[in-house]
Amino acid sequence: TRVIAFLGIMVSLDNVFLSATPDAHAESFNVKPGAWEMTVTTVASGMKLSPELSAKMTPAQRAQMEQMVKSREGKPHTMTSHSCITKEDLSQDRIIKEMEDEDEDTAVQCKIKVISKSSSKLVLDQLCPGPPSSNTHFTIETKSTEHIVAIGNRSEAGSGKSRIDIKGQWLSPSCDGLDE
Repeated sequence: TRVIAFLGIMVSLDNVFLSATPDAHAESFNVKPGAWEMTVTTVASGMKLSPELSAKMTPAQRAQMEQMVKSREGKPHTMTSHSCITKEDLSQDRIIKEMEDEDEDTAVQCKIKVISKSSSKLVLDQLCPGPPSSNTHFTIETKSTEHIVAIGNRSEAGSGKSRIDIKGQWLSPSCDGLDE
């Protein structure tokens, strides 16, 4: 699974739109498996380095990271990547465990609260205890079997807010030639 870290936002490009409750009936998104292009745009405001992260950095690393955060304040940052999505990846139950385990710096799992779900739309909240703690509200929707969109709004205790917009476009049934 390809993961992008941007100012504390962990985005699994292969699985960001696949989720459910662990005890709910297994359901899959109604999209085509194969090669997908994912465009991820993030905008952050009020972001600060956590004391825990700062303590792990050298003064030069800390200064470089603080400058990067300052230079991106309020400005969209877009990345595009190609991913191979399998039929198994489309199971909404598969990603819930990954989302719960996202808070890698602690032994405590993130909690997922599913607000609503269907084969075309999923709305959920991800609550991570941290430190620092964070809350993310996701809305993921299939516009067709070849298009998907997701919006996430994240707030992190003492560190600001960020928004993530994801647009997925199905490319082909074959993943041949994709760099994984």
